[in-house]
Amino acid sequence: MKQVLEILGFLALVQGVAGLIHEFTDWNWGLVQRLGFLDGYEVYASVTLLVLGVALFAAAGSRKSV
Repeated sequence: MKQVLEILGFLALVQGVAGLIHEFTDWNWGLVQRLGFLDGYEVYASVTLLVLGVALFAAAGSRKSV
């Protein structure tokens, strides 16, 4: 379970960073800008993904290794 949380945390961090990079540099990669229902809220969604990634890493850190 710890590894799953770490992988999900890593993916959330990467997508959050990719969304912010897209907003400030117009590089066309990442998932956030491709979701139509997030139009106008891409920065908020990217910051939320960053926070989620940190929370997932914290949850993974609190779990015992098996």
